[in-house]
Amino acid sequence: MKSVIELQNVYKTYQMDKVEVHAVADANFTIQEGEFAAISGPSGSGKSTLLNMIGLIDLPTSGKIILNGTDVYKDIKITKDTKIPHKLDVKLTELRRRNLGFIFQTFNLIPVLNVFENVEFPLKIGSSPAYDSMSPAERKEWIDFLLETVGLTAWKKHKPSELSGGQRQRVAVARALVTKAPIILADEPTANLDSKNGTQILELMKKLNEELKTTFVFSTHDAKIVAMANHVIKIKDGTILES
Repeated sequence: MKSVIELQNVYKTYQMDKVEVHAVADANFTIQEGEFAAISGPSGSGKSTLLNMIGLIDLPTSGKIILNGTDVYKDIKITKDTKIPHKLDVKLTELRRRNLGFIFQTFNLIPVLNVFENVEFPLKIGSSPAYDSMSPAERKEWIDFLLETVGLTAWKKHKPSELSGGQRQRVAVARALVTKAPIILADEPTANLDSKNGTQILELMKKLNEELKTTFVFSTHDAKIVAMANHVIKIKDGTILES
């Protein structure tokens, strides 16, 4: 297996009045291709901050992040006051587009679009190598396959307001996969679901992990996700306890 995510001596520090708060301190770990990994810890432990840095949404204060072989911030001096220059912003956008899919705990579906259109949306706002290689007919076939896989073929013309919470999260899973991103980041994906729907979504993602060899990385305090993960990174008070 190859490494798809590597953090080396990563810190994230916030300034609160005159006090520096270390949300993440000296994080070091590697996630391999095809893993079903969980970043686990209590609320406020720094797990979402870690996921946001892996997702290139938050800048680290210092340290190295390597995403699918790319040293993201090489030759960029970063401090807690760093503003993202245009050149770096373009680089981060391209790296996200080609490598990452996101699943949010609040679903973040577009209300005016139906299920098919919500899944299709990432394809319309930016290409990926997989997307570029597909004809329009192949793209439609791929979206239909994903909707069938997540059990929503009969609902593809429905708006999010017509779906249950579990169905909305299934749409979010399909949307994360549509660009064929090799890495899916999921922030507390079962937090707004009941136990039954949460279990079904987890089983679905595990199935996709095994069949498509997609790497999943969760930020979670859900014991069910931790139990299913084959790699658990434990964090408390910003410090990695186990990786």
